[in-house]
Amino acid sequence: MSQYLGFRAVATLNARYGALPSHRRPILGRPPKSGKKAAAAPFPASKAGATKKAKNPLIEKRPRNFGIGQDIQPRRNLSRMVRWPEYVRLQRQRKILNLRLKVPPAIAQFQNVLDRNTAAQAFKLLNKYRPETKAEKKERLTKEASAIADGKKKEDVSKKPYTTKYGLNHVVGLIENKKAALVLIPNDVDPIELVIFLPALCRKMGVPYAIVKGKARLGTVVHKKTAAVLALTEVRSEDKSELSKLVSAIKEGYSDKYEESKRHWGGGIMGAKANARQDKKRKALESAIKI
Repeated sequence: MSQYLGFRAVATLNARYGALPSHRRPILGRPPKSGKKAAAAPFPASKAGATKKAKNPLIEKRPRNFGIGQDIQPRRNLSRMVRWPEYVRLQRQRKILNLRLKVPPAIAQFQNVLDRNTAAQAFKLLNKYRPETKAEKKERLTKEASAIADGKKKEDVSKKPYTTKYGLNHVVGLIENKKAALVLIPNDVDPIELVIFLPALCRKMGVPYAIVKGKARLGTVVHKKTAAVLALTEVRSEDKSELSKLVSAIKEGYSDKYEESKRHWGGGIMGAKANARQDKKRKALESAIKI
């Protein structure tokens, strides 16, 4: 009973009625029971009967295209997006453009680089003929000067060093005079117009040439940051057999295949979205033909 009445109400009832059985005591606060049930809520109005808003036939729906160079992008929270440096954006965009656009054969041939093993042999030979450093040159000239002062010939003290030739104008002169024994051209010279004519010039003059990865790798040979072209003119007698093997391997991949490379265009590789659109069109055309 205490669950329906308060403590004071229970004390009052006990004083008035005494210790009555629990089933005879009146219970205050309990709502009277009724045999009727409350009516259920009516169903909501159906959507079918709702009136539709009339569309203006003069207004044409124009869906926006948010691709590159198309409609203005909607505003969004850019706080978590990375703003890449300009050189990163440029090199990524340049790579995409080189894949998408058709590249003429004269430029596309620079993607055909020397294989890893042959390139390792070439750089191993070039490192034997690195140019002198300033300290080495100073030491050699000092010995020659002291020999001349003693009445000797400078050839008796120091021999002429065999070195790798570098510098675009210098190497072009060596090729034109047919003095170069091997020419190495990097594939990432910028602008490419600096070296685009070298493969044709080397082939015309009968000079073996190869295209290798990285102008910075060529630059390390001649103590520079980068190098647009390197050339070997003379080698010592113990390295002549190695040079001849290297030249024969390089000729098979470049000089002998020059005419074939002139007919192959580069680029034209589309992305996943463009390929998906082309597949969709092709499938739709095939299904239309079957019908």
